[in-house]
Amino acid sequence: PGMIVSDHGTEFSSNAILAWSKDHRIEWHYIAPGKPMQNGYVESFNGRMRDELLNESLFFGIDHARSAIAEWMEDFNTARPHSSLGYQTPAAFAETIAATGYDAALIERSAPQPVAQPAP
Repeated sequence: PGMIVSDHGTEFSSNAILAWSKDHRIEWHYIAPGKPMQNGYVESFNGRMRDELLNESLFFGIDHARSAIAEWMEDFNTARPHSSLGYQTPAAFAETIAATGYDAALIERSAPQPVAQPAP
């Protein structure tokens, strides 16, 4: 990616991750503290995944966790219509956009540019 937007969690503000992003020429932007709505699409996704999968599952190892997450993602992207995508699945919406030749970032229903603070 060219840019990562995150909160100020310690896993995203360590010197190691900031050095990695600099080495890979990836911009890092932080949302304002206490403003999860600045990264609403990600916060919504994380909440849905937590409620539907992570809080409901007991994983017996990393392979089991990877398999369950892959299965959940497949369902999320290919079987469930999303109201924000005109009741298409994300996969169908991506195919529709690809067929038009438009950049998905320019489509009205696509996620807006984040309002975030640049990394220090």
